[in-house]
Amino acid sequence: MAEGTIKKLTDKGFGFIDIGTGKDLFFHSSSLEGVRFEELHEGQQVTYTEGSGPKGPCAEHVQPN
Repeated sequence: MAEGTIKKLTDKGFGFIDIGTGKDLFFHSSSLEGVRFEELHEGQQVTYTEGSGPKGPCAEHVQPN
């Protein structure tokens, strides 16, 4: 699994992970494992697998470290 840092969370149930390449990876609350969306915070370290969504690359199986 890859690691990244939550860069931004929205009040609509999705956010973005800074993956260290200058690009951010989208994730939806339905991609979370072992945590609720409300328990996440910006700057938090997470692990994820990169997948593909309808609008391009996205993070799946997102878990806090």
